This record gives sequence, structure tokens and C-alpha cells, in this order.
Amino acid sequence: MLDLKLHNARIRTVDDRHPRARTLGVLHGRVVGLDDAVRNLPARTTLDCRGAVVVPGFGDAHNHMAWFGQSLGELDLSEATTPAQVHDAVARHAAALPADAWIVGSGYDDTVMGAHPHRTELDRAGGGRPVWLKHRSGHMCVVSSEVLRRAGVLDGTADAPDGGVVVRDGAGAPTGLLQERAQTLVTDLVMPYPVTDLADALGRASAVYAAEGLTHVVEAGIGLGLIGRSPVEAAAYQLARERGTLRTRVELMVASDNLHALRAHADDGITTGIDLGLRSGFGDDRLRLGPMKIWLDGSLIGRTAAVSEPFCGHDHTSSVFQGGPDQMRRLVVDAHRAGWRVAAHAIGDSAVDLALDAFAEAQHVLPRPDARHRIEHSGVVRPDQLDRYVELGVVPVPQAHFLYAVGDTMAEALGPARTPWMYRHRSFLDRGVRVPGSSDRPVAPGAPLLGMQSMVERLSRAGVVLGPDERVTAEQALRAYTLDAAWASHDEDRRGSLTPGKYADFVILSDDPVGVSGDRIGAIDVLATFVAGECVHGADTLEDLTAVNGPLPTAASPRPHTRSKK
Repeated sequence: MLDLKLHNARIRTVDDRHPRARTLGVLHGRVVGLDDAVRNLPARTTLDCRGAVVVPGFGDAHNHMAWFGQSLGELDLSEATTPAQVHDAVARHAAALPADAWIVGSGYDDTVMGAHPHRTELDRAGGGRPVWLKHRSGHMCVVSSEVLRRAGVLDGTADAPDGGVVVRDGAGAPTGLLQERAQTLVTDLVMPYPVTDLADALGRASAVYAAEGLTHVVEAGIGLGLIGRSPVEAAAYQLARERGTLRTRVELMVASDNLHALRAHADDGITTGIDLGLRSGFGDDRLRLGPMKIWLDGSLIGRTAAVSEPFCGHDHTSSVFQGGPDQMRRLVVDAHRAGWRVAAHAIGDSAVDLALDAFAEAQHVLPRPDARHRIEHSGVVRPDQLDRYVELGVVPVPQAHFLYAVGDTMAEALGPARTPWMYRHRSFLDRGVRVPGSSDRPVAPGAPLLGMQSMVERLSRAGVVLGPDERVTAEQALRAYTLDAAWASHDEDRRGSLTPGKYADFVILSDDPVGVSGDRIGAIDVLATFVAGECVHGADTLEDLTAVNGPLPTAASPRPHTRSKK
């Protein structure tokens, strides 16, 4: 007897051997058959989908789950269009807080507002409180004078570490803007966060993810480093799982800052890693270690990406690396030798060169066929670099929805000659390179259907098509967020398509993302989300809209949170 049978559904399996189906059977958390193989089998629960569309569960190959979950409880600055609006929002928020409370906001974008907030205005708006406002890119923030005082910047006892900048005005006074690793001057004051608080944030984020159809996500950097929340951050994911609030499967990238020298047997070739020699793959189908994450450069939004030619209308140097290139290359090679998959954050084309060179050296030192090392973002990829991805088996992980969210300012920075190189997709597919879907949430909205629409349209917020030759079909976009996202994690044999034997991770939609026009994909409703045959979102909707015989298998958890407007 089946645990669950779906019938009267329009199923897109993303399996070329059986691409469409009407009936699907689930047993012990896995798909066991389609159509005739299960149509007449009895089931504990039979779900009449009434013509709704069923697709494999969506994956996000690069997101920041704890960061997003925490941002849901912070002052939301994402809609601000001027610095004055930010200052006013801070003042309103401060009025309800104790005199010694921190004011923490997130999501502001100077490229939209025309400038960053200034610390003197934050001093006034915050009433002298410590104010910390995080840029949407995650690569910079602006703080009040009280934060700079506590960090030792105002009295000259502290300055930016290597790979960071404390921005100063013409008179040498700090403006409050901290770029890249200079943000540690703030985070050292407030971190580590308690594991229980982080687990709460993960629960909030996971509820949103389930409501958007996500069944697997890759957390792009935990522990120490640029976006880490705690040296024991993995414990927060374990706690959220034990509580039953982690609704999605999660793969954890370990930030390179966590790696250190190890004393292993000389024959092991392991000189660098984390304690006990744990590496990519440790864990289970619900929570496991993924790649080692290393940041090579900055951001395209903040003009701190390492590019071979200067940005248009900007006085920044053309190459801004997070550390010494030789040191970073050695770390990539050492991690490869220790058995890690490596995810290298590289946005500018110079950083892409560095990543490709490091992967080539690593494979020369110790060949590891099908390692599936990755270049996160692959933001600016020159034509001459495309074939190197093929030669080295490197996975590009671009974020298509950046084109809508911040594409106009990126195109302005790169100029018309380089804009077609930005967040490529079709050029990779044409060379046989698989491109997983991802968001980099909360840098940009993370709903997979929005990401698919951007893959198809490549429209900016201003309505400009950015790189029209890089557009893909809706079917290719669906594959990016399902089977190709699974493949990037070495999981294509377990998930990513509705194939007998794979996990019963699927989404029930109000319409067909392959069948509607491209401009309607993002508006499709997610009616329900299932992980291992259990409903993690939408049980109430299914009870209302379908005939359910028997109790619907559900994973008990709190309702999704929505981001508050403060």
C-alpha cells in the first residue's frame, strides 16, 4: 500500500524518460512509480489534484538562510529611495527603544538612494545609540559614531583589517561606511549570536522557503568569516532540525576562515581542514556539510569586485581581492587535497581568473574527476573564460534575479561592452555546462519562480533586457531550479526529478511555469510543498481545494512568518 497517491495532476517530472504524468505514488518518502505503475494501487492517502501542476521541489544553490531569517526581525530599509528616508526610519524606530539599545537595519541600497547614510545623521536619528545598517549586498554597512567609538576607530586604536576599508572623507574623518572585512569591526562587538536565537531565525526563514516551494537550499558560508554568525553555527541548524522547524533539506558551506592546520598522517595529504577531518558530504539527506566557501573578491553592487578593467565612472582600482591571491590559491589547493568541494566567490572577471587558475592547479596536484568545484556568482565572465569552465568541470552559480533587482546599476558600472558578460546562462548551457538556480537571498528576493522568470526574460527593473543572448527557455529555467541544482550538490541520483527511487520532494502549483508566458511565471501560486512525501506547507489549502481520502501526511511546524515593515 502506498503512503500517498496523487492523481488528476499535471506532472512535469524533469525526467526525459517519462517527462509528463498524471499519477504519482509515494512510499517511505520516495517516489515509487508514475501513471500505470501506481494508478490502481491502494494508498493510505489519495490526493485529487484537480488539474493542478506538480513539479519537483525547488533547490536554491546559494542563499544565506540565517542572515535572511535574522533580517525578518530587523528594520527593513529595502524600500528606501533616499538617505533621508533611512534617517527618518531610524528615528521612528529609535523612539520605541531604550536609550542603550542597538538599532539594526538591513537592505538599504546606495545605488538606488544616490548615497550612503552618513554617521552624523545616524547619530541624530538614533539619539546617540549604536546604529548598524547593513547594505543589501552584505559587502558593506554604515554605522553611527557610537559604533565607531566602541570599535576603537574614532580614537585611532583600531582600523580596517586586511581586505577591508574604513571609508573616510576629504578631511580624513570616517563617514561611517565600512566595506568588506572592515565590517568585522562591528560584528566583533555583537557576535557570536546565541545558538537558540539563530535557530529561531532559521525557523522563520525555513517557513518562508517552504511557502515558495523550496525543498533544498545551500547555505553559502557558516561559522567564521564575512557572513558567519557564530563559530558553532552548525549547532543552530541541528537545533532547528530537532525542533522540527527546519522544513527544507540544507547543505552547509563552511567558510574558509574556519579551516586551520591539521596534523594527519603524511600519506593522507590532509594539511588543512576542520577538526576531526570532517569535509564535504558529512551528514545525511536532511543536513550535511557542503563545499568550503572562500571569498576572492567583493561585490558588483559596491564596485569592489575584482575586474580586469576599471568600472565606468568610478575611481576604484580595477582589482579588489579579499586577501593575497597567492594565499587564497594555496587555500583552494589545500582544501581540494583534503577532499573538500570548493565554492569560490568570484564576481569580477579577474577573480574568475584566479578561481579557475586555482582549480587547475588543484587538479594538477591531485586529480579528482567530477569534483564539481564551483564559482559562486560568476558575475562577469569574459568570452575567453567560458571554455575553461568546461575544461575544468567547474560549476557556475549565477543569480539571474540580480538582473531585475540591481541589474541597472550593474550595467551602468560595467558599460555596454561588458554588460553581455554579466550573470551568463545560455553561453554555459551551449557548452554543456549545467547552471543551478540560486538567489543569494537576502541580497535579492529568493522565490524560485521569480528567479525562473528572470532567466527567461533577463529584464531589469527599468525594463531593459540585459544580455538577450543569455536568455533561456522556461523548461531550462525549471531544470536549473530542480535537477541542475541537485546535480551541483552531487545529488542528482536522489532528488531534482520525480523519478522512481528519488525523494518525494515536490511542489503543487496553480499553473505550469513552462506553459505560461514568461512574464507570468513569477505570479504562479505555490499551493503546497512536500518533502519526503510530507506536506511542509499548504495543508490547509489542500484540504480546501482538493478531495483528500485519509489524513494528509504533514510535518508539524509553525506558520510562515512574513517580513515586518517597521
